[in-house]
Amino acid sequence: MAERRARLGLRHALAARAGSVEAAVESVVALHGTDPATVFLSAGARTASAGPQPVERALYEDRTLVRMTGMRRTIFVVPRDLAPVIHHSSALAVAVRERKQLTQHFMDGAGFDAQWISRVEGEVLEALREHGELTAAALGELVPGLRAQIVYAPGKPYEAKQGVGSRLLFLMAAEGLIVRQGRPSGSWISGQHRWALAPEMPVLTVREAQAELVRRWLAAYGPGTEADLKWWTGWTLGDVRKALQAVDAVPVELEESAPGYVLPDDVEPVPPAEPWAALLPALDPTPMGWQGRDWYLPQAHRAELFDRSGNVGPTVWWNGAVVGGWGQRADGEVVWRLLEDVGAEAGAAIEREAAALMRWLDGVTVTPRFRTPLERSLR
Repeated sequence: MAERRARLGLRHALAARAGSVEAAVESVVALHGTDPATVFLSAGARTASAGPQPVERALYEDRTLVRMTGMRRTIFVVPRDLAPVIHHSSALAVAVRERKQLTQHFMDGAGFDAQWISRVEGEVLEALREHGELTAAALGELVPGLRAQIVYAPGKPYEAKQGVGSRLLFLMAAEGLIVRQGRPSGSWISGQHRWALAPEMPVLTVREAQAELVRRWLAAYGPGTEADLKWWTGWTLGDVRKALQAVDAVPVELEESAPGYVLPDDVEPVPPAEPWAALLPALDPTPMGWQGRDWYLPQAHRAELFDRSGNVGPTVWWNGAVVGGWGQRADGEVVWRLLEDVGAEAGAAIEREAAALMRWLDGVTVTPRFRTPLERSLR
């Protein structure tokens, strides 16, 4: 357990900060992007930046980071060179399932067939070719089909209407036709992103892409079990095992009954890290990196730190373990609560991290998209 916690701190740029935003993202493979604020706060926790500007520059000016559909139908922000790997290993499979479901829903809910869907997709691509980056609202003005409404589960107690636009744009992004790009409408916590035509990317076989993604995951998160990888990637167990074999992964003993795996050149212990504290945001990739979490997140803490769907809220860390959670009051003050006694040294270090986070936020108040009991109570 101590060895795994030391690896977590060193490799996830928490015990020693990364030299750049790009290096911070690479340290955890990818940042969760469902909540826009997570991207900025996760990168900020791993660098010495004084605010969100370096992340904005990487996303919107240098474009060294890419926002895309990835594993488990989730939105991620990834280094530009990793985008083809995630696209061919994970996103295309998501797109196949999504198109099948979407076509069925459209036919059942509004009578829109595959030909209608194809026509609207073509109009979206033509609008982006002609006008460049556009918000979803602007696209809806140019492509009326995106404003159509469909009824899900007609006649059921949970019947609901949903716009065509959000589902269809998501599908086109998963297929690699369009990409979320450009500055959002509003501040860095806004989710109103612009859409653009996706650039061409290298072609990889599924097996090549899956092996490369597993190699990067093991470098950042290893040792991990087959169950951890299956959960993180959303692949079948067979795909996970083939990818582990392709990278010559080495089994090692863990606290769990199942073996863990590391890369063949990563079997030696790592040096212990200096004591460290961190305040990580909701959906941060470190607490969400493994399915088996007992070695860094006690079962007793989970009811306070997760919502009912399994989304983690803001967490407080000490030396590789989750020891509490944090939130913001309406006036922007960062407040935190410990769920176990960690001593005076840890308390002082956590207080320094909270003060640094307040300076980094510079008056911006962030409300997580997925609320958890502890975060709500602190608010």
